[in-house]
Amino acid sequence: MAAVFEDGPLQVVVQCVRKCEAKDLPKPLVVATPTDANTYPVVVFLHGWNMCTWWYRCLLKHVASHGFIAVAPQLHEFLNFSISDADDIEATKAVTNWLATNKEEQQHAGAGLLHVLRDILKVEGVKPDLSRLALAGHSRGGDTAFAVALGLKGRHVRHPISLDVNFSALVGVDPVGGVAVELGWLPPLQWTVEPSVLTGPFDPRMPVLVVGTGLGPEGLVPCAPAGMNHVEFYKLCRHSPRYHFSVKDYGHVDMLDDDEPPFPLRWCPGNDDHTGRELCRKTMGGLMVAFLWDKLEGKGQDLQAVLQNPGIAPALLDQVEQA
Repeated sequence: MAAVFEDGPLQVVVQCVRKCEAKDLPKPLVVATPTDANTYPVVVFLHGWNMCTWWYRCLLKHVASHGFIAVAPQLHEFLNFSISDADDIEATKAVTNWLATNKEEQQHAGAGLLHVLRDILKVEGVKPDLSRLALAGHSRGGDTAFAVALGLKGRHVRHPISLDVNFSALVGVDPVGGVAVELGWLPPLQWTVEPSVLTGPFDPRMPVLVVGTGLGPEGLVPCAPAGMNHVEFYKLCRHSPRYHFSVKDYGHVDMLDDDEPPFPLRWCPGNDDHTGRELCRKTMGGLMVAFLWDKLEGKGQDLQAVLQNPGIAPALLDQVEQA
């Protein structure tokens, strides 16, 4: 098994950062960072619909242990049933701009990722390199990540926020672009997230990794319905290079921590065994690490190894594609 699928060599701290702890912080954060003094690339990770960033701490810790600073903003609260992605798109841009604050006087006043690392997490000598910046997201957060990368905005947003930094890589973890209800005897009812990413071919102008799940499209109300899931995100993406994997025997929320609240599992088919879910996290985390190592660090041997021999992953992979 390739090293990217195991925990990395670096010690990691994972911590919540509340809005009151940092000046003008737009949203609360979960930050996973190596503790060894060095400068690391940054990954902004967007949670799924009605999910908490804290539920992803094992996945984020896996990525961080291989030499990345992972930052996950809490974009919206529980029981948010809006089909519009507009607020999350704007919040993602606001958080990213805040993280990139580099004026010394603002950092000392309590703003920016460097301030969080130095003064809140107190990891001595750890610095973010925001010239090597990736955007990732799970489920609806994956759709949000693509929307941000494509420069989309909600139809009612009159003054969209401009990004102060550029993303260099894009990751969709079982991304979902809408909701579907299977009635059996009738065509499925479908609602698409607004603004819609899946209206036609698109080019995010950066390398793209899409990782899906085999069980995501199953169920009466599928968590990752066919026609709106990872298959479409990869198929409609026109940028090269792009990569596609599916973790065949796992469901839409199997990459979450074992002790996360159970209510998403009520309708999402998946693997209830803790050992199995750990294999899913290791596989998805390892694919992210291999991709990010290649695109942000220029070290592509692990990604090529998985493409050539998907059997080295802890969980069974299918739909292995690249273009």
